[in-house]
Amino acid sequence: MTAQELMDHIFRWCDDNGEKDYSNTCDTVKCGDPSREIRKVAVTMTATVEVIRQAQQWGADLLIVHEPTFYDHFEKRLENDPVTKAKEELLAKTDMVIWRYHDHPHNKNKDMIGEGTVRMLGLQGKWINRHWAVNRLILDEPLTPRELAERFAKNGGNHVRVCGTLDEPCKTISLCLGTPRGVFEELQDPEVDVVFSGETSEWMLGEYARDAAALGFRKALMIIGHNPSEMGGMILLEKLIAKEFPELETKYFNCGEVYHSI
Repeated sequence: MTAQELMDHIFRWCDDNGEKDYSNTCDTVKCGDPSREIRKVAVTMTATVEVIRQAQQWGADLLIVHEPTFYDHFEKRLENDPVTKAKEELLAKTDMVIWRYHDHPHNKNKDMIGEGTVRMLGLQGKWINRHWAVNRLILDEPLTPRELAERFAKNGGNHVRVCGTLDEPCKTISLCLGTPRGVFEELQDPEVDVVFSGETSEWMLGEYARDAAALGFRKALMIIGHNPSEMGGMILLEKLIAKEFPELETKYFNCGEVYHSI
């Protein structure tokens, strides 16, 4: 099997009978030869230098990523930039294929990234599609924002922050994972108790949630960090590939968080 054949297959998981337009997708090859035969498939959120080195040492032929490798949504390379040049040289030495898998999983009828995050946290409830990368989950059993944050902390979210209410049981969660549009509208909606977001504006959404709670509204904004908020979806992808293609070796590589705590 080639990298192209595998990617074509997992793209079809999300294509909804060809109804979606992917003419301007970012889900393209970032480096390497897509016709290469593959035996080992690595999956991650972001192709950090550490992940590239780890995947190469493991012997990966294909590395599937969710976020950009070169600091721009469509991978427009920075000119005369020493960091970009050094990373390109590192990748050239690995001989791996790097392929992005971003638009397709978010376009799936049940957003694969959101579904993976919900599974990672062990949450049960009713799923509601909203729009691109924004979904809701009505919990079967209410949980407090503190309890929800603790679940992220147990699954790699080391810098979770909560604005607003902390200890009031909540039932309706808005899954605004990563940095999608419409997060403020979800936070303002009276039906929503908690909004999960990877990263967002502190002076806007954070202060809104803090004021709402102080004024007696059941409202919380949870800032998880971009990678921890979406990593569950890529973990799910690795599991699906392993199940569908047992002849391939697969492994998820955790890229960690971008920040250090001092």
